[in-house]
Amino acid sequence: MWATQDLALRCYFKSTKVLGIEHLPRRGPVLLAPTHRSRWDALMLPMAAGRRIHGRDCRFMVTTTEMEGLQGWFLERLGCFAIDQSKPGTSSLRFALDLLGQGEQVVVFPEGTIRRDQRELNLEPGLPRLASLAQLKGLRVPVVPVGLAYSHPIPRWWDRAALCFGAPLLLNGTGKTAAAELEERLAKQMRSAEEAARAWVGNS
Repeated sequence: MWATQDLALRCYFKSTKVLGIEHLPRRGPVLLAPTHRSRWDALMLPMAAGRRIHGRDCRFMVTTTEMEGLQGWFLERLGCFAIDQSKPGTSSLRFALDLLGQGEQVVVFPEGTIRRDQRELNLEPGLPRLASLAQLKGLRVPVVPVGLAYSHPIPRWWDRAALCFGAPLLLNGTGKTAAAELEERLAKQMRSAEEAARAWVGNS
């Protein structure tokens, strides 16, 4: 599957760039927290952090509606799994926790959906909550902020594309205060990573 993904990226984009690769943990559970600017993000992340890089896949958390029809068939082959947003309880996060317990890397888009407006980040509470639940299970999971950028808000043929990893963050403490503090730090670092990616593609 990765060969098809790479071919699609090479045929569509003039160039792609990965920045901050030294921040990507090589082993152990990890949560990747990317900005979400385009459907191309789902191909950029495996290219930068997938099986060929350190031998494991990017397991994307998506909504149940995104897993329907032909798109769902394709997303499943990208390593995606669904979470029911209408029932955002602990049970709906159990599969993600199981993956983290197996040392997998799970991708959660903290913004929840594609947002073309890059001026501010509005994060949903799901990722900090997942990190908190993992910690309660004895898993200290690093959260890696990721910024993605393209030459245009809606990527065009022969644009430049870039992805930047930021330094991993850890949840400090337990409870809502610790989760809120992680969310604040994460938003800041996602913004910094995206600015670095935007500078490379010339979309600043």
